[in-house]
Amino acid sequence: MHPPLIERRQFLLTGGLALLAAGAPAYARSGPTARTTPFTLGVASGDPVPDGFVLWTRLATDPLASDGQGGLFAPARVLWEVAEDETMRRVVRTGQAVADARFAHSIHVEVDGLKPDRPYWYRFTSLGHQSDIGQARTAPAPNARVERLTLGMATCAHWELGYFAAYRHLAAERPDLVLFLGDYIYEYSYRGDRAKGRTVRAHDRQDDVVDLAGYRNRYALYKTDPDLQALHAVAPCLMTWDDHEVQNDYSNQWSQDPEVSTEAFLRRRAAAYRAFYEHMPLRPRSRPHGPDMRIYDRLRYGDLAEFLVLDGRQYRSIQPCPTPTWRGGHVVPETCPEMTDPSRTMLGARQERWLYDGFKRADARWTVMVQDLLVAPINQTGKDGQEGHFTDGWDGYQANRGRMLDALAASRAPNPVFLGGDIHSFWATDLKTDFRKDGAPAVASEFVAAAISQEGPPKGAFDKVQARNPHVRYVDLETNGYASLTLTREAIETRFQAISDRKDPAATVRGLQRFAVEAGRPGVQLA
Repeated sequence: MHPPLIERRQFLLTGGLALLAAGAPAYARSGPTARTTPFTLGVASGDPVPDGFVLWTRLATDPLASDGQGGLFAPARVLWEVAEDETMRRVVRTGQAVADARFAHSIHVEVDGLKPDRPYWYRFTSLGHQSDIGQARTAPAPNARVERLTLGMATCAHWELGYFAAYRHLAAERPDLVLFLGDYIYEYSYRGDRAKGRTVRAHDRQDDVVDLAGYRNRYALYKTDPDLQALHAVAPCLMTWDDHEVQNDYSNQWSQDPEVSTEAFLRRRAAAYRAFYEHMPLRPRSRPHGPDMRIYDRLRYGDLAEFLVLDGRQYRSIQPCPTPTWRGGHVVPETCPEMTDPSRTMLGARQERWLYDGFKRADARWTVMVQDLLVAPINQTGKDGQEGHFTDGWDGYQANRGRMLDALAASRAPNPVFLGGDIHSFWATDLKTDFRKDGAPAVASEFVAAAISQEGPPKGAFDKVQARNPHVRYVDLETNGYASLTLTREAIETRFQAISDRKDPAATVRGLQRFAVEAGRPGVQLA
């Protein structure tokens, strides 16, 4: 039960933290201050529901301190405020949280008691400093009629290979919700000859991050970027992960390197998942337990959309047909039997059951799968000239893909659309239960966003891709950028937005291509 609004305003007017000092521990009563602002990593909101959302920040006066603690050691009280106006004069919720070293002085505040489907503004105060003001938004009531929703899709942001101008342009569009679709950070670094002419700015360290301090500092570095901070400050977000939040091409408990034991890799995964939680606006229920952390979830946006957020990394079977020296992704021919083995899974048995049940229960206008990969099968060419399918994506888990699309078709979930990333290029595809049958109808549509700043796919991998893969309606392999979607009751309009140069911090943006998916008519139409 929330105290009356007048009491909350009185709390603010009479000094906030001081009123609670009598029952507070010594560190709160002493009122420590920091020489520099502890809000160097910005603010964020996420997981909007009809009566609230999650607020996040992490205190760090020295974000890249070598121990990963951000320059702080003692616990610190953080005052949070939520207001109905951007000047923060009409405060309607406020409270306190304790940021301590256990979770790198991050806080995850679950705000409730708000009105549905409206914007709110928020800020934090701690150690004598105040954060910037962020904007969040509550979701509509579960069955409220909703006419319009705007989304942004972002994926594959590599600090060393480019600036984050795409984030700035997406922030300027002020979407209702931002979807982060994996590779929010990159765990490896370019160095030596490999880096010459390719990098535009350096990572915080030039070796791969493998421990908790390393992952914390990698997130901290990325979150110092003003364009990323701006995007988080204008809209709530949903997020999933791909591989680079842990290690390139990992699968479940298996490193891409066969010489790394599962025990050693799970220790690394535990550190990576913990740092992911510490730096994202996730609810405390998502807090990891060792190397395990549930992120798959659902979000409803009135009667207009239901989002099913998937985890394509944590539960998957080991990648098919590995070599003696490499467990990561590579192109293999159709003769690889493991690609079609029905005992293998991308999502894990429990998540599969949850997803198929979600298909059956879906009754919003649009059913939107938020995940990290290209779902459509792609016949491509490997580095050695061999034709086949890439093992790290859905093509390596064809039986699971078939089960998923069959379950989707049988459920008659309304207007299904898959969103993804990972492949560093723009894609629009029709998804079918039988890709080998000429003229088979689409059962869902798919849009994949290009990389924010990572390099594009290898040259030659997708030569004549549309001729070899007729379900591909559009592909652009050269461009960086993001995707913007507008959902209405009649259609989803998708815009692929291209930035002029990922190596230019002042890069401009242009519309690359528009698409439409009409309600009741699966399949992508070029607009």
